[in-house]
Amino acid sequence: MEYGYRKIWTITYPVLISLLMQQLLGITDTAFLGRVGEVELGASALGGIFYLVIYMVGFGFSVGAEIIMGRRNGEGDYPAIGNIFAHGVVFLLGLGLFMFAFSQLFAPAILDAAISSDAVYRATMDYTRWRVYGFFFSFVAIMFRAFYMAVTKTSILTVNSIVMVGCNVVLNWVLIFGKLGFPAMGIAGAAIASCISELVSMVFFIVYTRLRFDHGRYGIMKRRPVRWSVQKEILKVSSWTMIQFFASCGTWMFFFIAIEHLGERSLAISNLVRNVSALLYLFVSAYATTGGAMVSNLMGQGKPQEVMPLCWRIIKMCAVFTLPLILFTAAFPQLVLRIYTDNAGLITSSVPSLEIMLGAYVLAIPAYVYFLAISGTGNTRVTFWIELAILVVYVAYTWYTAILRHADISIVWIAESIYVGLLLVICLGYMRYGPWREKKI
Repeated sequence: MEYGYRKIWTITYPVLISLLMQQLLGITDTAFLGRVGEVELGASALGGIFYLVIYMVGFGFSVGAEIIMGRRNGEGDYPAIGNIFAHGVVFLLGLGLFMFAFSQLFAPAILDAAISSDAVYRATMDYTRWRVYGFFFSFVAIMFRAFYMAVTKTSILTVNSIVMVGCNVVLNWVLIFGKLGFPAMGIAGAAIASCISELVSMVFFIVYTRLRFDHGRYGIMKRRPVRWSVQKEILKVSSWTMIQFFASCGTWMFFFIAIEHLGERSLAISNLVRNVSALLYLFVSAYATTGGAMVSNLMGQGKPQEVMPLCWRIIKMCAVFTLPLILFTAAFPQLVLRIYTDNAGLITSSVPSLEIMLGAYVLAIPAYVYFLAISGTGNTRVTFWIELAILVVYVAYTWYTAILRHADISIVWIAESIYVGLLLVICLGYMRYGPWREKKI
């Protein structure tokens, strides 16, 4: 057995800790801004999702590159990994520059057209105009993350994330509230803190890789001429994940814009529920992401018969960690929500939506494991079409409940259960009967 429970945990726990630390970036922003005001709390959600929609285009590219690097690692072709890494960094820096310019030119018009509240719009722009500087740093950092995931050397991800989050917590306190002689910048301070933290993360990866990692084996610090043939190889896989992640996060932004039309209170509720959801999702994401990397390596080793047993082991391990958290949150919802805000009325109003979101995670555990396993086999075109089909249903339900019917916010959140339920049925069916075993990349 190539990947038993011990090996799965050895690779997963650094990923889990790194995702936890990264999630704390959003949690600390929410926790600090939740004590500034409901407008700032809701605006940070919209601004953060706007940033995330663009960020996920770059992340989608890194996922495609990770799949190829994982396959080459399984084949033992280590120099090819460094070549893919170098071309990925060049591509993502160019993409970051383009996305920064796009955001500066078009974000005001896009957000003004989408947001009905003037107060929320102004606060969202205060956040966004600073937050987009993070593209230059985060896009390079995600390529390092893809490399370490592909070669299953994930322990550095933990240390990097701890450094990044520690920096963000201190800077949030200083810049949002105006400590240590700095002016109180409010929501803009939260955005600046996140950007500086991403810069620190990028520098940490570069220094560690050069000084402490055997980079010569892979040649990832070696200068190389940029060749279109290599970029084409990466884009053949990653173009589908780029579009997929953009569509997925774009739909998530539509979800929050639709909710904003229900009022500032509904938007604030959804930001709280989103943050609790994200805390649970990081456990699911850690195991599913690790599973995708392992599947890629197994396919490179010519062992497709081990993929389904691996997925089942990962599902069981993920459930052991996630279900107790779901049950605890369901039993003590107000205690959990109090982490993010001290507004008693907002906490009480958030409980129904929170309970509905928790129910979706029972299905989300196997759904995401199988979904990323399909990506790990290299069938990124299949995952794109699966996601697109489900997102059409997701958008239709959100539009009907939030915009057409103006339903209670808890009813709108049922969209998450619909999404993961369809994802599970389709992905499980494809893994059982689809032609993924012969995929070559």
